[in-house]
Parts: sequence; structure tokens; C-alpha cells
Amino acid sequence: MVFSSHLFVYLFLPLALAVYALLPRRGKHLGLTLLSYLFYGWANPAFVLLMLTSTAIDYVCGLTLAGAWRGPWSEPLEPLEPGGPRSRAQRWAVAVSVVGNLSFLGFFKYFNFAVDNMDTFAAAIGLPGLETSLRVTLPLGISFYTFQSMSYSIDVYRGRAVALRSFVDFACYVSLFPQLVAGPILRFSEVADQLRERHHSLEKMARGAAFFSLGMAKKVLLANPCGRVADLAFDAGSLVTADAWLGLGAYSFQIYFDFSAYSDMAIGLGLLLGFAFPKNFDSPYRADSITDFWRRWHISLSTWLRDYLYIPLGGNRRGPARTYFNLALVMLLGGLWHGASWNFVIWGGIHGGLLAVERARGREGVFAGLPRPLRVAGTFALVTLAWVFFRAESLPRAIGYLGSLFGASAGHPAAGLVGATLWQPWAMLAVSVAALVVWAAPQTWDWTRRLPAWRVATCGGLLWLSLAALATQEFNPFIYFIF
Repeated sequence: MVFSSHLFVYLFLPLALAVYALLPRRGKHLGLTLLSYLFYGWANPAFVLLMLTSTAIDYVCGLTLAGAWRGPWSEPLEPLEPGGPRSRAQRWAVAVSVVGNLSFLGFFKYFNFAVDNMDTFAAAIGLPGLETSLRVTLPLGISFYTFQSMSYSIDVYRGRAVALRSFVDFACYVSLFPQLVAGPILRFSEVADQLRERHHSLEKMARGAAFFSLGMAKKVLLANPCGRVADLAFDAGSLVTADAWLGLGAYSFQIYFDFSAYSDMAIGLGLLLGFAFPKNFDSPYRADSITDFWRRWHISLSTWLRDYLYIPLGGNRRGPARTYFNLALVMLLGGLWHGASWNFVIWGGIHGGLLAVERARGREGVFAGLPRPLRVAGTFALVTLAWVFFRAESLPRAIGYLGSLFGASAGHPAAGLVGATLWQPWAMLAVSVAALVVWAAPQTWDWTRRLPAWRVATCGGLLWLSLAALATQEFNPFIYFIF
């Protein structure tokens, strides 16, 4: 189910809010969990069983880590001593959680990728392939909820969180429908207190409605039109240089507004339910280095990779060479997390290499000594060029598109027809407004802190305009649904 759909806006959301409001306090988590399972299983009910299995495993692991089986069930659980000794059962419990979640993620996300690469390798050396027609369907959101559920067990093991006695409360945490499919990735420590008790107020609900309205506007009025331009360019067989740059710029705006729109809508829906989710975007295209970009882009993922992968690998504590290796490895794995394709590995490798260069050169990285506006422009250019591998359907298509960007591809006689389609007034308007919002408009997070009447009217007007435009658009799933 997609937030930017009539089914969600006119049916599911009003039903969910009404049911949540009418339920007694002790029944809210159960009701919210069932609603979230309905939301998740709408497209394929079988996906619910997978998420329920992952949830059950981590729930049992959490109780084992807390030693809950040894004492009275009514006795409150206490956090483990940070850095203290752990029993064999506790080490086994955290290992089962990590291996179980990564196994689910690895099988469903990378089975097809592994089979295809094995067949390609076998053909290259003259051997028969696997000759299997078996293909695995990727469950929506599995990359997000496995990381979220796994972090719970790790934090309990580290003594940074207290395990939950209630399975319903834990299932509610894992399955919260506002952020289930595309984040933000919630740390248990960020919502543990809110699961025990949270406050509802008109101010919180008003800000939530504003977040949702602005997110809908970002998605429908900016991301989707920019996506049309990007699709025209990347689906073309041949492009002249100017057309290729327009298409790539449009994709840079599309992926930002598409993903930040989902995060805004998720944060807004969370506020309507009384939850305060963390910020997930901080004007990333205003970053003046790649390091700064990753402090601003998909913050919940970048901090997850830092805390659960980069730091355990040694971080920057074992000398420059190991630091560069850790940065490269984490970003390669981060790229692979986004999708089962060598293009994503290359995209992650580009960012890992740039992060290593910046670590070697200092805070301002490859643009050291330049004025900040030029550093911002240079960083945006590097990020945008790397998006080619993120968007292109295959490695040859990515290389061909890079050739078009720099005039190295042989132009097709029909390439001019693509330009005539791209350089339309609606396309120029969409890209121009997107650029204006990226570099001149305030962030949703800051703009919604105060909501005088004119801002409320603005949010209402944008929501109405978005819903009106939505009626004329075709199916528009969020980009990160496939990750």
C-alpha cells in the first residue's frame, strides 16, 4: 500500500486513526500492530508471515539476553551491564538474531543475484549453469525491518536497551506502518520510552498533519514530475550531452524528494499516533563534502552502518590504512544493501573511495581551500554523477549514460527527438522548482515547529493540490520500496 494513493488517503488512514483513537490505552498497541500487518500484507499476505517469524526470533532472543526465563514473569527486566561479561546463552542469542535476520535478508534479496552471477561465470568458463527457473520475490521493506529488529537484540546485548516482556509491544515496534516499508530505521532506544508511555496533543497532531501534507506535495508535485524527465532520459537509447545532464539532474531531484517525502510522511503519521521519529534528512544537497553528505542523507541508515558495522570493525582507531579499508567496506556493503546489482556495489564503492580521500585530506576533502558555495556545488556534482550507477538498469547502460554526459557516445539520428520531449515547459518548471526548494526553502523539520494560520493554510492548499494532481497520475510507488 502506497501513502500517495487514494486507497491509503481516503480509506486506510481514516480507518487507522479512528480505530487507534477509539481503542483503550492497553489495546492501542495490539490494534496498531494488526493495522500495520493489514497495511503490510495488502499486496502479498505471505510477507506478513516472514515479518512475524523475524519478530518472534528477535523477541525470544531479547528475553534470553535479559535472563527473563529464570525469574518470575512479573519481575521487571533490567539492562545488562555495558561491557560486562556475557554467558554462553547470551552470546548464542545475539548470534541467532544477527544470523537469522541476515539469512532472511540474504536469501530473499540476493538469491536471484547469486544465481545469475553463477550462471554468467559458468558460461564464461564453458560449464553448464544451474539451469533453474526458481526466482524469489523480494518482500517489501525487508531491508528496513530486519535492520531495525536486529538492532534491538544487539542493543540489549550491549546493555543499551531493556528487553520487552510483551510480544505485542515488540511486534508493534517492528511493524509500525508509518515507517515499515521505507524507514526511517528506528532504533529501539529511540522509541522504548514512547512504547511505555507517550503523549497525544493537538499541537503534535497539527505538526503531524503538516509533515504529511508537505511530504505528499514533495512526492506528487516534485518527485513524480522530475521522475518523468529522468525516465525519458535514462530509457532513451541515445542522448546528446545537454539532454543527458538534464535527465541526470532530474533524477537527483527525484530520488531526494521521493525519499525525503516518504520520511516526512512517516514522521507525520508517527506524530498523529503519538510517536516522535528521528530526523532522516538534513538538506543533503547543501553538504560541502561527501562526509557531510552522509551526515545529512538517510541519517537513520548512515548512523546504523556507523554504529553496527563501522565501529565494530575498528572505525578509525587502528590507523589510517585500516580506517580507509573500513570506510570502503562499509560503503560497499551499504551499496549492496540498496539492491542486488553490481551497479549498487559500484555506487557504494565510489562513495567509500571519496570518504577515504576526504579522511586523508581533512574536513574539506577534495574541495579544500574553495569557498563554501563551490564546495557545495562540487559535492552535488560528485553525488549526482554517482547516481548514474544507482539509476541505470545495468552496468553497460550506466557506462553508456556517462559517455553521453561527456559527449563520448556516438549520437543516434533520433536523439534529437528525445530532446524535443525533454525540454518541455512542464519539465523545466518541475526541475526549476525542485532546485529552488533544495537550495532556498527551509526544511520541513524546521518549518513545522511553528504553525501560524498562514502555514496551516499553505499545508492545506498543498495537500489539496497534491490530491488533485494524484487523480491524474499513474501508479507512483516510492523508489525505496524496491530496496
